[in-house]
Amino acid sequence: MNAMKCSLITVIILSSLLLSCSDESQSSSPQEAIPTFQNKGHELIYKMVQKTGDYQALLKKKDVVYTYTYQTPDGKADISTEKYLFDGELSYGSYDRHERTFPELEGQIEQGYDGSEYWLRHNGKILNDSIRLKRVAFNRPTNFYWFAMMQKLLDPGLNYEYIGEKTANDTVYDVVKITFNSTEEKPTDIYQLYINKQTSLADQFLFTVADFGVMETPNLMKLQYEEINGMLIPTKRQYKKSTWNADVSEKPWIHVTWSNIKFNTGLSKEVFKK
Repeated sequence: MNAMKCSLITVIILSSLLLSCSDESQSSSPQEAIPTFQNKGHELIYKMVQKTGDYQALLKKKDVVYTYTYQTPDGKADISTEKYLFDGELSYGSYDRHERTFPELEGQIEQGYDGSEYWLRHNGKILNDSIRLKRVAFNRPTNFYWFAMMQKLLDPGLNYEYIGEKTANDTVYDVVKITFNSTEEKPTDIYQLYINKQTSLADQFLFTVADFGVMETPNLMKLQYEEINGMLIPTKRQYKKSTWNADVSEKPWIHVTWSNIKFNTGLSKEVFKK
């Protein structure tokens, strides 16, 4: 009987040790590791992205299809069906209306990026015009980036600077400046986000367009969010020229809308090949 009791006690002790080790292992899971922040600005961006949904959340949704509408004050518009694969950042756009993008081409135009090559198709025929392809090489990653911007603000190679608090339209904001590391000796974009202290979301941000040499005078982008499949997506945007103090010009706004957003539609890589 004594031997049996000792064996039983040994089993209980070993089981307790194993459970303790298992709990300790789970508590130190990499998913729960506290990030190391560059500064307060980095921490604010991190908290914002946790609220909108991070890039892992996009990867789980695999792909997205939506309608992109870009409307200028003079009445001209681009309306395209956008399709992206988040793994690899593949991008496709089919333009039914393109009064700003290649307005000289009549009929449907399609643009794509398959992970290695940019391409352009007009009414089913591939165009190898180098000048137009440079525009495609700007449009495809830019449209993708705007859609996934909040998530990509935690990409490696970004620098964060906390500018301080600022009140605008009776709302108090934390202002964070973001710049990008570059291996090439050329300017990179600058973003300055106004993060609402109550909601932890960016209501607006200033940005430059380095590819077009627009560095001295930024644009101010204002955002309205919509919850879609558990993520907060800034589906309504308006922007125009501004100062670095976010004082906008008197000119009318340019409006951008994302509608009919559908995630995880089963897109294959063939969609993105020319």
